[in-house]
Amino acid sequence: MLALVLGVGIIALGHFMKVPWSARFYMLGLLYVAVMALVLVLPEGAFLRRALGGSAEPWIVLGLLVVCFVAYRAVLGKVRRHAVQVQTERGDAPPSQHGAPFNDDELERYARHITLPEIGGPGQHALKEAKVLVVGAGGLGAPILLYLGAAGIGRLGIIDADTVALSNLARQVIHTDGRQDMPKVFSAQAAIAERNPFVDIRPYNRLLDEEIAPKLFAEYDLILDGTDTFAARAMVNRAAVQVRKPLISGAISAWEGQVTIYDPAQNAPCMACIFPVAPDPNQVRTCAETGVIGALPGIIGTMMAAEAIKEITASGRGLRGRMLIYDALHADARTMNVARARDCPVCGNV
Repeated sequence: MLALVLGVGIIALGHFMKVPWSARFYMLGLLYVAVMALVLVLPEGAFLRRALGGSAEPWIVLGLLVVCFVAYRAVLGKVRRHAVQVQTERGDAPPSQHGAPFNDDELERYARHITLPEIGGPGQHALKEAKVLVVGAGGLGAPILLYLGAAGIGRLGIIDADTVALSNLARQVIHTDGRQDMPKVFSAQAAIAERNPFVDIRPYNRLLDEEIAPKLFAEYDLILDGTDTFAARAMVNRAAVQVRKPLISGAISAWEGQVTIYDPAQNAPCMACIFPVAPDPNQVRTCAETGVIGALPGIIGTMMAAEAIKEITASGRGLRGRMLIYDALHADARTMNVARARDCPVCGNV
């Protein structure tokens, strides 16, 4: 308490006398050195030593914590300065959603993106300007939404009619035990908002159907499909083709998953080009029916989020015309080429 009173007194006196913070921290450092000297030099039982805690161990721990905090802040400051330097050298200082420079929180938050040459300031600005709709807030939607929200997508739409159930929590990492029975879109909204307050989150707590899908998709730049039935994926594909929006599609079952980009407007196939006929219901079952390893939706959903970020920032090589297939059981990943079908009944006229 004695040291605390002295420390508060130094800060208050410095404020009253308008002493710079650097000088105040220097004085606090001298106070710390004096306290350490006293507890080490004074004999046990001395009143002043007892008033300062009686031993040096707590003060050593405090000093280490302060050093760790200062080092952490120094590393963050270095990253931030490097991000600014990179953008200054490129002549493309990162603007915000409204054209002004990013504020301090945004710059620090997105510093690792901004320092990537493939993204940089313009790419991060593109992410803030992007409007992305995620269909489904379940196994695939959970990691997609977490990572796109953290990446700073400007408008992030979520459509799902389901509620959070206990059986979801082993794999749908965006939801929590305390949000059971809450609509998934609102649970996801809460999780994203806690992580990034700069995202405009649009929850749609309803079933996506043939009537509203084209109208809703037209309001967004990019669609990500996290549904878990063939019929739902086929409907999402038809709506995306109708409004000429690129569709990042993922599917999982048991230990295997796949990711691709359907985009006939850019000469990539649509889902109906590759899967023109619905499979026999006995051959294709939902995750609830077949089971699924809990980490698999995270792997495939994160791949989908990465493809979305690449798509928005025009980085790297995307999965148009290719399908990535991942086998978690045997730790195997491969890609295969896929092409448009000229006689496709869904995208043949696009």
